Amino acid sequence: MSKRLGSGSLVIATHNAGKLKEISALLDPYGVKCISAGSLGLPEPPETGTTFAQNALIKARASAEASGIVSLADDSGLSVAALDGRPGIYTADWAERQHFEGSPGRDWYMAMGKVEGLLAEQGPDTPRDAWFSCVLALAWPDGESVVYEGRIDGSLTWPPRGTLGFGYDPVFVPSGRKETFAELDPAEKHAMSHRADAFAKLVAEQFGA
Repeated sequence: MSKRLGSGSLVIATHNAGKLKEISALLDPYGVKCISAGSLGLPEPPETGTTFAQNALIKARASAEASGIVSLADDSGLSVAALDGRPGIYTADWAERQHFEGSPGRDWYMAMGKVEGLLAEQGPDTPRDAWFSCVLALAWPDGESVVYEGRIDGSLTWPPRGTLGFGYDPVFVPSGRKETFAELDPAEKHAMSHRADAFAKLVAEQFGA
């Protein structure tokens, strides 16, 4: 790794205001000003990779090339051991797009139900081990890039519990805990999450001594 981030602007390769806010808060102590690809009018590239790292790099490189500014992208999802790692990179796709109160969104209860249904087909003794992965990709306009991978292990429960999380959080119980991600205080969840793990590695390499 020959390049390092300094203070200044960083494009976050997302059109999601919530994700921009979360990442901005994590990088603000290091003097980094985050701007979203959406605010710059950059298109979302097709995610044609077969791994989290490939898709994160596709997004980061597209933003860096289009903006001329160092860019950061993430790709994350849930993997279930008994389902051979599925849904994996298709985590969001398993939650089909629906229209709620007039605006489009994803049906995460449907997605959780799909996972549970596939596990139930394998019988009551099927292991319920699962993990969340997060890959952060940094890309520079000259083509250099680096990735940081984070992970948290746990198991799946049913029925869903808790209202504080999103996505598959209501069915994921992190190892060593009894609560689902959706039952934990958001600050506590974020401190132990797969994204926190990946960010800790990024900060250590990019801003460490």
